[in-house]
Amino acid sequence: MSETCAHTSEIRKVTPSGKGCKECLATGDSWVHLRLCLICGHVGCCDSSKNKHATKHFHATKHPIVQSFEPGEDWRWCYVDEMFLE
Repeated sequence: MSETCAHTSEIRKVTPSGKGCKECLATGDSWVHLRLCLICGHVGCCDSSKNKHATKHFHATKHPIVQSFEPGEDWRWCYVDEMFLE
């Protein structure tokens, strides 16, 4: 694992796809926490949620970086480098 993330240059100014997990809202399901894709704005549920849509979005799109979409949290995670970003 590298000590720096090579994917931060891919971060874009995004508009969130909604106020909740896009896929869970479509199916009437629920989630635990939300993650915002910093490449396209997709809002998906976290890995503690049963559907894990944020991680599924990464596998489908290869968009590497998400940010917590929870109030008061601004941490980021790179799926490729498996590291938190400051």
